Amino acid sequence: MAAAIRNEDHIACTWIGEGSSAEADFHHGIIFAAVHQAPVIMNIVNNQWAISTFQGTAGGEQRSFAARGPGYGIAGIRVDGNDFLAVYSVTQWAAQRARTGGGPTLIELVTYRASAHSTSDDPSRYRPKDDYEHWPLGDPVDRLKNHLIARGEWSEKQHKELHAELDAQVVTAWKEAVSFGALNEGPRLDRHLMFEDVYKEFPENLRRQSEQLAEEIKLNAELGLAAKVD
Repeated sequence: MAAAIRNEDHIACTWIGEGSSAEADFHHGIIFAAVHQAPVIMNIVNNQWAISTFQGTAGGEQRSFAARGPGYGIAGIRVDGNDFLAVYSVTQWAAQRARTGGGPTLIELVTYRASAHSTSDDPSRYRPKDDYEHWPLGDPVDRLKNHLIARGEWSEKQHKELHAELDAQVVTAWKEAVSFGALNEGPRLDRHLMFEDVYKEFPENLRRQSEQLAEEIKLNAELGLAAKVD
């Protein structure tokens, strides 16, 4: 809205999962965007599963998630989220609308979450292990690759070379990152920092906790040293 008030052509984009569209915050945001004709693109990533809940639980079996846009008076469009060119075209159209005063657009990206929602998620507990193999829209990278090869703009050789180049970039970035330390390695922050920058006057209870922590650190160090000597 700041960009709109300044007559700038900046826009804002946001992405949420289809499950989140059943939360109150989503509806608060979409009403604000509709009332103020905010220059925004709101993307709903419908990957069929909100952690362990099928998209129908959030209302996807009734109408498309894109249909929630017109209900609030804004444009809504549903697109094959595994088709790169389709997603690019729809996003470009929505961006042009936003920049020229056309208002917000709600885009539903229909796709599929093949892997786990997070490292703590076990998708085999709520769907077949090979479920993703039956998804009809295919892998977006393979689809784009095959399309470009068919048009003579790409080749398997170029694809393998790019894959190797990107793998090398990831490995290089990872090595640089872990050189600064990892969760189970140093360097670590001074644990006493947790007691600072909160109170102007250091409370008595925190002073006692800080002293207790110092004693425990000292004791652990002594025990570690004794173990090494043994």
